Amino acid sequence: MIRTALLGIALISAGACSSTKEIVTDNTLSKQEKKVGWVLLFDGKTTNGWHTYGKTTVGDAWKVADGTLFLDASNKAGWQTSGGGDIVTNDAFENYHFKVEWKISPKGNSGIIFNILDDRQKYEHVWHTGMEMQVLDNDGHPDGKIKSHRAGDLYDLISCSVETVKPVGEWNLAEIIQNNGQLELRLNGVTVVKTTLWDDAWREMIAKSKFRNMPDFGTIRKGHIALQDHGDDVWFKNIKIRKL
Repeated sequence: MIRTALLGIALISAGACSSTKEIVTDNTLSKQEKKVGWVLLFDGKTTNGWHTYGKTTVGDAWKVADGTLFLDASNKAGWQTSGGGDIVTNDAFENYHFKVEWKISPKGNSGIIFNILDDRQKYEHVWHTGMEMQVLDNDGHPDGKIKSHRAGDLYDLISCSVETVKPVGEWNLAEIIQNNGQLELRLNGVTVVKTTLWDDAWREMIAKSKFRNMPDFGTIRKGHIALQDHGDDVWFKNIKIRKL
């Protein structure tokens, strides 16, 4: 009888513990995340907080679907999308930890471009100032055959130290951490790129890249973050940032 009663108490206790466990759904923040300063950049319902580069609103090719920010690239316009274009955060950030989950279509190409000067009059494209963490179907897209152009790479500058990208169609967690000139890229929880910004070695590396004739590339210390329209379907969710 005592044993049965003790078992009942244990079950009730276990039930109480499980009922108080926090459930965190997509595009929301946990209590702990809020406590340490994380802020959502996508609410899962609207494109609030974003605009197409050089414009004040987001084009209609960028859709909110099933809790994702989705680029519908079915209506091509050159290498990008009619009604698309790269979308940029309204706010600029300096020292930060940024997170986003992405999923690319077969043979697809996209990117997360950061430290952008939001000035279309002076810079035609976001990548004239901002650096890119590559988003790619490594096996299906031609860029997958090019060193430093693969998923997770600091595009055309530094290749991943280890490849942790998941098969096309699966979600990947990308993280960009910039703090006082130190840059770290993580893909699926693993640090894949680590470098120092703005020193002589950094400038020398840019001088050997495709960005060598863009004088302001990689020089911006406080800038905007963009999600790239490269003419292929791509999905993003759980976009958040914490100032450091």
